[in-house]
Amino acid sequence: MSLQPEANINEIGGAPEKGRARRYRPGRIREKNRERIIAAAEEAFAHHGFRGATIQNIAERAGLPKSNVLYYFSNKQRIYSALFDDIMSRWNAVFSEISPDDDPAEALETFIRTKVEMSRQHPMASRLFAQEIIQGAPFLKDHLRTNVREWVRGRAKVIQQWIDDGRMAPVDPVQLIFLIWSSTQHYADFQVQILMVENKAEYEEQDFEHAANFLTDVILRGCGLEPKTR
Repeated sequence: MSLQPEANINEIGGAPEKGRARRYRPGRIREKNRERIIAAAEEAFAHHGFRGATIQNIAERAGLPKSNVLYYFSNKQRIYSALFDDIMSRWNAVFSEISPDDDPAEALETFIRTKVEMSRQHPMASRLFAQEIIQGAPFLKDHLRTNVREWVRGRAKVIQQWIDDGRMAPVDPVQLIFLIWSSTQHYADFQVQILMVENKAEYEEQDFEHAANFLTDVILRGCGLEPKTR
């Protein structure tokens, strides 16, 4: 597949500038196609697993020719790896830029609430990740040993600085990150269990708000911090 140069296509929802059509940039087109492929892959892998999903199936779900998918990702393994990169980036983006100068209560609360919201919006992604880890992370071992390990160590260093500065209670920073990951993803990974125990057919909007409030209170108070919002 060869990408065309900037096409004279009006942007959706926008009027052309005085007789001159606005143009899509090739970079934006590539990014949109990549997003469609990743979203389709999430559905395909969730329904069929890694072995059952095919590039053709992913292409059909994305509404793209198979050749287009192969232009962006040369094989299924690369799509699978890119999917998990995208999942973990979504989960951790809000906590990636923390610094010793930030308010620890505000930073941790934002991280917790964002992760609960991710469980609400993207439960399939969380379950896919859980399945991969339960199976021994056959496709993610290198990623976990490198990128994820480096990310955790970086965040733990900032948390330790907050502790050393007397701004929060002395807790294990790495275990704190594990706790936030596991407790927030629980609402996606164990949805059936939760609904059965609470005798519900499906989640309600207030369930996630209640969960976010509860986890924020318990985790922050365990760190000697007061939640910022309720």
